[in-house]
Amino acid sequence: MPAGWLNGEIAVVGLARSGRAVSTLLARTGAEVYASDAGNDKSLDATAAALREEKVDVQLGAHDLERIGRASLVVASPGVPPDAPPLAAARSRGIEVVSEVEIALRMLPNLHYIAITGTNGKTTTTALTAHLLSSIGLRAVAAGNIGVPLAEIALRPTPPEWVALEISSFQLHDTPSIAPRVGVLTNLSANHLDRYATIEQYYGDKALLFRNATAASNWVTNGDDVAVEALAEAAAGIHCRFSVRGRSDAWVDHSRGMLEVLGEPLLSRSDLRLIGDHNVANALASALAVVLASEAHRTPNALGAVSRGLRTFQGLEHRIENVAEVSGVLWINDSKSTNVASTIVALRGMTRPTVLLLGGRHKGEPYTALIDEIRRTVKVVLAFGEAAPIIEGDLGSVVPVERLGSSFTDVVAAARRVATRGDVVLLSPACSSYDMFENYEQRGREFKRLVGRAGNSKRKSASTKRETKR
Repeated sequence: MPAGWLNGEIAVVGLARSGRAVSTLLARTGAEVYASDAGNDKSLDATAAALREEKVDVQLGAHDLERIGRASLVVASPGVPPDAPPLAAARSRGIEVVSEVEIALRMLPNLHYIAITGTNGKTTTTALTAHLLSSIGLRAVAAGNIGVPLAEIALRPTPPEWVALEISSFQLHDTPSIAPRVGVLTNLSANHLDRYATIEQYYGDKALLFRNATAASNWVTNGDDVAVEALAEAAAGIHCRFSVRGRSDAWVDHSRGMLEVLGEPLLSRSDLRLIGDHNVANALASALAVVLASEAHRTPNALGAVSRGLRTFQGLEHRIENVAEVSGVLWINDSKSTNVASTIVALRGMTRPTVLLLGGRHKGEPYTALIDEIRRTVKVVLAFGEAAPIIEGDLGSVVPVERLGSSFTDVVAAARRVATRGDVVLLSPACSSYDMFENYEQRGREFKRLVGRAGNSKRKSASTKRETKR
């Protein structure tokens, strides 16, 4: 790290998982670290205790702005808005603010990594990229915004050979040294308008993926997305594209039902276990990135391993996840869809009459963009949480909307009441979860728990009837 960063105290703002990991990493390098979080709930007590064991000075419930204003460097957790008082205090005094990813990359100078960003699909693409690298026989992990901070990887005694790194727009904003072996931009659409003043600002942070592009850089972009191509076109380096609509560097030959990468057939569409064209696009992006990353990944043996990896990938929890079929009703958990664009993608994959669960904390996007897909397949919308009035206002003239409160038990009970045999109940909220849950994972797990409880109740009822007949 630059010597100036170590000539004083480093302040870490935010003590969720990435904040805890980077505080530990910095402390073990010998840096003086002050770490703070405005929260003061019991879940942070264990983090504070562990960091104090590492000789980190921890403050919960507030930030010492004067102290942060004297720091040699500030490390921001991705959940901390750029205009938050601690970051504003740092920037007003000319103190550099960086991400946890920036610190970890500097601690892993020889790391090979593929960086993946985009509005939707980046988590599945990241997990699949790590899976394909592992299928080739490499020591590879998925890290970053996918849930495992890169700083945790840097703390390991033996770092992996390769990392598939999911990186959000917030992290890109504060990661000046990013220079991946391959960079992937999955797609672009309006998102995080609760944090960005304009869509141009949001796209501007996504463009920082290319900030250190050289002639030797490799980029994988979505040839079906005009905004992606416009954002990437000026970046130096080798540009390869994936497409589900026509011939490209990675594409689907629909006449044969075959996925191809750089002219090589990999597997038939029927052998890919993932639902929807968006997941075909994710598979093409991952395979293309892995094949581009090294000449060694383009041998017949390596391509065969990539093909096998695509066949064995199961998909991710909370992403168009089939939960159960109860009394002829299919329940699908797509809690990860926290924006309108991702809910549109989920709806495009529906082929049965759909009961759509929409709601949570509003992120600034109108829900009217859902209308075309809603008209095609949705029989009723159950609107819940803080966004329910806005959803009702945007969609009430198009589809029946039942407005509910903030009891998720009531939401699932209402879905059970209105769904009939042959329907699908789709939790694809198009909103963040923070009005009712800690995160989208908790929301998805609660949905699955309630669906499972309903299924168990049906089975017990059927069993009781059989016993009564006997």
